[in-house]
Amino acid sequence: MQVVVPFDPQSPKTRLAGVLDPTERKRFARAMLRDVLDAITATGMAPTVLSTATLDIDAETRLDERPLTSAVNAALEDAGSTPVAVVMADLALATPAALSELFETEDDIVLARGIGGGTNALVARHPDFRVDYHGASYRDHHAVADAVGASTAEIDSYRLGMDIDEPEDLAELLLHGDGHAARWLRTAGVRLVEEQGRVSVGREPIPVTTTAESDAADD
Repeated sequence: MQVVVPFDPQSPKTRLAGVLDPTERKRFARAMLRDVLDAITATGMAPTVLSTATLDIDAETRLDERPLTSAVNAALEDAGSTPVAVVMADLALATPAALSELFETEDDIVLARGIGGGTNALVARHPDFRVDYHGASYRDHHAVADAVGASTAEIDSYRLGMDIDEPEDLAELLLHGDGHAARWLRTAGVRLVEEQGRVSVGREPIPVTTTAESDAADD
């Protein structure tokens, strides 16, 4: 099985602009990517990062500047009859156990849905299946699988369902994460805030650091 992790290092996570500035968003996205790659590697699989720009990272990388849907469909076509797993790079809460369930479920198409109707991870074993990540892609991928006569299975997993896109998602990561991304947030001064019975996030002032210290916090 090939395991592909799409990643855009150029302008990631724009919906976090109210909490993180552009440079911070790039560093945070890299930290989440490291969490995802670590979790995949712990299952015994070897991930390939499908990146829209040159990326200096300790993993196999394939450069593809096309939009997400086109790039993933090219990877599916290139794979032929080889099964392909696609795992999004912002699943910072993913665990080896959750990913193993995804990889080991034997239907033609295995889908892990995200909050809001997206598809956070999938496995494609049918050679005619193609993705479409626009809108409610989870529903659309079921329809595509039906159209090509592929059997489908669903993975109901909080760990795979929680993609980090919105400021409120950061609270989930701080509550339940202990990897690179959660540690990066804490180092950057992002903290849990309890208001009116709800948990959100805020930022604390942090000491000015040198470039070397800032880079070390990303490791």
